[in-house]
Amino acid sequence: MSRQTTTVATVATVALSLWCQAAAAQAPLAAGIPRTADGKPDFNGVWQVLNTAAWDLQDHHADTGVPPGAGVVVGGEIPYQPWALERKKQNYANRLTEDTDAKCFLSGVPRLTYMPYPFRIVQNSEKLTFLHEYIHTTRHIYTNGTEHPRGPIEWWLGDSRGRWESDTLVVDVIHFTDQTRFDKAGNFHSEALHVVERLTFIDADHIDYDVTIEDPKVFRRPWKIRMPLYRRIESNPRVLEYDCYAFTDVFRLPS
Repeated sequence: MSRQTTTVATVATVALSLWCQAAAAQAPLAAGIPRTADGKPDFNGVWQVLNTAAWDLQDHHADTGVPPGAGVVVGGEIPYQPWALERKKQNYANRLTEDTDAKCFLSGVPRLTYMPYPFRIVQNSEKLTFLHEYIHTTRHIYTNGTEHPRGPIEWWLGDSRGRWESDTLVVDVIHFTDQTRFDKAGNFHSEALHVVERLTFIDADHIDYDVTIEDPKVFRRPWKIRMPLYRRIESNPRVLEYDCYAFTDVFRLPS
C-alpha cells in the first residue's frame, strides 16, 4: 500500500470515528426529548425567555426603565437600508409614546415570543396554540398542511404555517401589518416582513429559538436572531393575566 493510500485511509478512519462519536453523543439527547403519541417533539408546557431582547435586540447598556443586556442578533448587525436606519433613530426618540408596548397593541412576531412574560404552548396534530400572558394574546401555528391564505392581508401577528423538518418545527409567517416593532429601541419593519422561525429542543427543558427575518423594503439582506426558551419547571406553572395600561411610561397614575 502506498504512503498516499495509507494517508487517505487514515483520514477516512479518523473522520468516521469522529462522526460516530458525534452521533453517539447526540443519540441520548434525541431520545431524551419529550414526544407526542405520533413521535413529534412535544412542546406542551409553559415557556419564557431570560433576556432583554424586548427592550433592544442588540447589545445595550442600562437606562431608565431598561435593563442592560447582550444582543441576540446573529453577527450583531441589523442590516438597515440607509433611510431605514434614520427611521429607526426616530422610532427610538418617540419610543415612550409610539412603541406598540406603550400603546398596548399586540407585539407582533417574533417579538411576542421574547416579551418578558411566560406563555403556554398547547400542541396537537393540527396546530400549536401559544397562550401568552401579555395582554391575553393567542397565536395559532397550523401544522396540518394548509397554506397561507391569499393576500395581501395585514394582521398584527401575521399568518403562521408550520412544518416538521426532522425534530425541528419550522414556522413560515407572512401577512403582517407595518404597525409593530421588534423592540423598544425602535427596530422596525414594513408590511412586507417575512419571518421563518425554527424551534428545536436543546434538551427536555430548553428550546433553541432561531429566527430569520427578511424585509426587502427595509433591510439590505435577511438577518437572524437566536435565543433559548426556558421551560418553567415549578410544580404547577401558570400563565396569569397581564393587562396593559397605555402610556404609563410617560404619565404615571396617581397613587
